[in-house]
Amino acid sequence: MSASDLPVLRLKPKADARRIRHGHPWAWGDELVLDRRSRGVPAGAIARLEDTAREPLGVGVATVEAKIAFRILDPDPAAEIGADWLRAKLAAALDLREKLYATPHYRLIHAEGDGLPGLIVDRFGDLLAVQPNAIWLEERLETIADLLQELTGCATVVKNGTSRAREAEGLPAEMAVLRGAAPSAPLQVPMTGAVYLADVMGGQKTGLFYDQRPNHAFAATLARGARVLDLFSHVGGFGLAALAHGAASVLAVDSSAPALALAREGAALTGGAERFDTREADAFSAMEALVAEGTEFDLVVADPPAFAPSKAVLQQGLRAYERVANLAAKLVAPGGVLVLCSCSHAADLFRFRNSCLRGIGRAGRAPRIVQTGFAGPDHPQHPALTETGYLKAIGFRLLP
Repeated sequence: MSASDLPVLRLKPKADARRIRHGHPWAWGDELVLDRRSRGVPAGAIARLEDTAREPLGVGVATVEAKIAFRILDPDPAAEIGADWLRAKLAAALDLREKLYATPHYRLIHAEGDGLPGLIVDRFGDLLAVQPNAIWLEERLETIADLLQELTGCATVVKNGTSRAREAEGLPAEMAVLRGAAPSAPLQVPMTGAVYLADVMGGQKTGLFYDQRPNHAFAATLARGARVLDLFSHVGGFGLAALAHGAASVLAVDSSAPALALAREGAALTGGAERFDTREADAFSAMEALVAEGTEFDLVVADPPAFAPSKAVLQQGLRAYERVANLAAKLVAPGGVLVLCSCSHAADLFRFRNSCLRGIGRAGRAPRIVQTGFAGPDHPQHPALTETGYLKAIGFRLLP
C-alpha cells in the first residue's frame, strides 16, 4: 500500500504537535481525534499522522484504543513501510554493532532506539533471538526473518514471544524456530573475559542480558583478589566477569536453579570453578542470612529484576531498592565497593540513587559514588523516551 492510500489520524487542537515534530515518536490516546472513521483503523495498521491543520507528522503504527495510540516509524509522510524500508533499518543497526564489537554477540535491534518500535533482536553468534512485541511486527515477521538472515548470514532465527509487552498487544505467548534448527544445548557466549551460557529456548528473555556488559567490566576492575557476592546473579552476570579477572572467591545467589546451573558451567568454562560457589535462595533471605553469619565481601553487586516497571508501583519499587541497598551495605567490608542496579524505567536515576543512599545510610555506612553506568552502546537510547534508557548501575565505595 502506498503512503497516499494509508488511513489518516489527526491530532486534537490542544495536542502538542511540536513535541512530535521535534522527535518524540509517540502520540497518546487522548491526543487523537477519535471518530467512527479513526476508531475503525485496525490495531497495528500503518497510518499517517497529521496535526490539526492537516500538516503531516509522519507515518507510523496505529493502536487508537491503547494508551500509546500512535508510534512514528518515519517522519517522511511519503515513506512506504515495506521490505526495503525494513532492510535499511536493520542494515543500519547491524552496521553500528559491527563497528562496536569484534565478536557477533550483542543486541542487534533495540526497539525505538533503532527506529523499530517493539522489536528486540539479540545475536548469539550464528543465532538470532527475535522478540516481536507488537502487532505490526507479527504481521511482517517472515519478512523480518528473511532480511535478518540475508544481512547477518546467521543460520538460525528463533522467535521468543513470551514478553509481557505482547499481552498488551493481544498477542499469544509462544516460542518458535523461524529459520534453521533449535540449538540442542545452551550457547556459549564470550564476554568480558568470561564464558556465559545462554538458554535461548527456555531462559529469561532471550537467554542472556547484554545490557550490563560495560557495568560487568567496571566491577571486574575491582575484582582481583576480592571476595565477591553476586546477588540476583541469573547465569552469573557480574560473578563470572569478576571470576575471569582474578576474584579470590565468588558467591552467586539466585532463586533459579537452572540459571545457577548455567552459571556453574560458565565458571568451569571460564577456568575458575573452584573459586565459584552458588546459593539457590531468595536474595533478600540470603542477604539476611549472610548478615546474621557476619560474612563480609570486598565487592557486592545487586542486579534485581524491575521492582518499578510502571509509575503505578513506583513507590513500592523504590522501597524495595532501598531495602536491597540496606541489606547489601551491611555485607560490604570496610573500604569495599557496592554496585546497585535498576532496570526499572519508571525509577529514574535521581530517584533510584536517592533510594540507594537512604538504604546505605540506614545501614550506618558512609558512601562515595565512584561510578555511574548505563546500558552498553548496543542498547541505543532514544533521547525522548526514558524507556530506552532504563538501566542504571551505581558503584558506591563504603568508607572504612
